[in-house]
Amino acid sequence: MKPTSAAPALADNGTKVYVARQPILSTNEQVFGYELLFRDGVEDYFRHTDADTASRSTLDTSILMGLDVLCDGRRAFLNCTRETLLKDYVTLLPSAQVVVEILESVPADDLVKAACARLKEAGYTVALDDFIADDPRAALIPFADIIKVDLKGTSPAEQAALVKRHGAGCRMLAEKVETREEFGLCKQAGFSFFQGYFFRRPEVLHAREIPKNQVNYLRLLQAISREEIEVKEVENIIKGEASLCYRLLRYLNSAAFCFANEIHSVRHGLSILGEREVRRWVRLVATLGAGQNKSSDLVLSALVRARYCELLAPRIAHGDSDLFLVGLFSLMDAILEMPMGIVLEGISLDQETRAVLLGQKSKLDPLYKLMLSQEKADWMGLSDLCTQLELPESHVTECHWKAMKWAREMTTGA
Repeated sequence: MKPTSAAPALADNGTKVYVARQPILSTNEQVFGYELLFRDGVEDYFRHTDADTASRSTLDTSILMGLDVLCDGRRAFLNCTRETLLKDYVTLLPSAQVVVEILESVPADDLVKAACARLKEAGYTVALDDFIADDPRAALIPFADIIKVDLKGTSPAEQAALVKRHGAGCRMLAEKVETREEFGLCKQAGFSFFQGYFFRRPEVLHAREIPKNQVNYLRLLQAISREEIEVKEVENIIKGEASLCYRLLRYLNSAAFCFANEIHSVRHGLSILGEREVRRWVRLVATLGAGQNKSSDLVLSALVRARYCELLAPRIAHGDSDLFLVGLFSLMDAILEMPMGIVLEGISLDQETRAVLLGQKSKLDPLYKLMLSQEKADWMGLSDLCTQLELPESHVTECHWKAMKWAREMTTGA
């Protein structure tokens, strides 16, 4: 994919790095890695390591930590220009964590071939980006492990021909897969990996029976959305779902609370948490539970959105709306595989939250668009919305980075 404008993130050492990520999924919709899109190009990212003075064998830990958060422990696909390849920038990062993505603008000259040979010898995975029929980078195919094909830049016949020609020696990756239909066709054509947001669209958009455990998650969300929580009702729902009991007791007995004695009962646990924390915990576990059979990125993104909106809340006028809930519910239709209208039935929400989730006019529109611009690497849009909301871009940057770190912590071992 060509480098585009990207949304900002913050490195652990305080350096602002403007970056967005796009998930790459396997045939069973599990995340294989993320393509990282840097606003100022990947060279700018590595420049923060003082690579010219640091030993190539010494990895800057701040970069490694930042990469781990950005990619949730998965592989990072890094767009590489000719300069990036020739300067061996990528060798600052561990080979097991990085896929070197060679852009279509890179010529297959002798120096580039030599750089690819060095990368392969060092154990790196190499991908050719936006590959087409009669691609001038054909001489680089012997070094390639993955070939990426842009669905919007090639015809179905060309895609099939590329898979037939190169699929035996390389894993084929379909880019810009935006619908379930495209995903299905690409799987049938022989693609192994898929990049795009097709998985964020509900797979089933017609009436169907909701599995019992999904019903429990919805009942929980309904129970804690009321003005006054009925503790007995919440307790009974949790007791009826073994995984919920386990999650609650594990949560309460974690190091985060440091209680003198272990918590052994649901009722005791709920009473200790208090109403505010019960609401927060229920929203988290209901989302994690409902999405346990879905793409890991779907749940991760919902949690990033939720925390991101929550962190922005003190500086945004939002009336009675719970911005954590706005972000969390924004992907609940895809997680539960049902239309948003059905998801929201029976759940008590303020008018503005309900409207923005249903795609109707709402006072929360600017925040919602800000959240989406962050994900889509729409830097200009993000900047305009920051101006509209009177938010410093540096603050938005920090909130997004904190949200990603928090979501990673919440889902690790979940």
